[in-house]
Amino acid sequence: MISKQALQDAVQHKLLQPEQLEPLFIFLNNAEQLPIRSDDFPNEPIRFVRSFGDVFITLGVFLLAYAVTLTSISNIQYWIPVVSFIALAEWLVRIRQLVLPGMALLITILYFSYQALSLDYTSDAFYGIAALSAFSLLFYLRYRMPFSIFPFTLGSVALVINKLGFDIFQQPIILTFIGFIVFVVAMSFDVRDIKRQSHLSDTAFWLHLIASPLMVHGIMASLLLTDQQWLQGIPFEAFILVLFSAFFLLALLVDRRAMIISTQLYVLYAITQLVQKQLSNTEHVLTIVLYALALFVIISGTYWYKIRSLIFGFLSTSSISRYLPSFALTDHS
Repeated sequence: MISKQALQDAVQHKLLQPEQLEPLFIFLNNAEQLPIRSDDFPNEPIRFVRSFGDVFITLGVFLLAYAVTLTSISNIQYWIPVVSFIALAEWLVRIRQLVLPGMALLITILYFSYQALSLDYTSDAFYGIAALSAFSLLFYLRYRMPFSIFPFTLGSVALVINKLGFDIFQQPIILTFIGFIVFVVAMSFDVRDIKRQSHLSDTAFWLHLIASPLMVHGIMASLLLTDQQWLQGIPFEAFILVLFSAFFLLALLVDRRAMIISTQLYVLYAITQLVQKQLSNTEHVLTIVLYALALFVIISGTYWYKIRSLIFGFLSTSSISRYLPSFALTDHS
């Protein structure tokens, strides 16, 4: 930040007019408080690293954890490193607010906690997952670190499936319903921070990262493993492309690119199959399709906001716009 004294020195050296000092100082002071956003910087920030120092500290956390694993201690003694790493989290996460080291600390704490609980991997799996999920939730409530909601949600999904006795191999569509619930929860965080400036939107990111694969894989597994009469006469590849298009439009609407990652492999398969049916020489089909898909990802990622504005710009004056990020071409919010 440029101090007012530095600007006053500039005035004395006739590098700046006196009447320009105060407006320039206010402008510079406010500019440093604004988040960096433009068409080139997505409105879907993932705040992992602020500097290489974060990476350096994270490496230190993992080295310390590895050193503990090399130490001969009993299961109950693992509570000592658990408490020690929690104390380290108080300093690095709560006081220093370091995200990447915080993620490493949470993973380490969960690992040593499981060792300390001395649970059997087969008979006590339910209680182990429940405990780790509870620890992740407490970590989130204490430090408001978005990543901690990721293991909590994964554990909660596993507990629900286990407790209710769902057989996801016989009823894979259950995954879609659970994924939709997680998606609704993610949107509840997103709508409270449509400018993407707080931990709420970052939390929503991790929830979307879980919701989308559950929904997509649940639908696809249901189609592959069960006899769907209503699909007769409809090419399976065409249905995959329709599903991808639907997820792409939904991702555009809520401004979450992470949602379409889970559909990439299915799209790759569908397009490859469709192209092979049209060409006699299929030797390089996969290569051609990979090129096309890669270009689509690059172009749609680069012009994401322009595409979003073109398709959904008409919603900018509707009531739904209050719950979604701006549809402007250059979204700085």
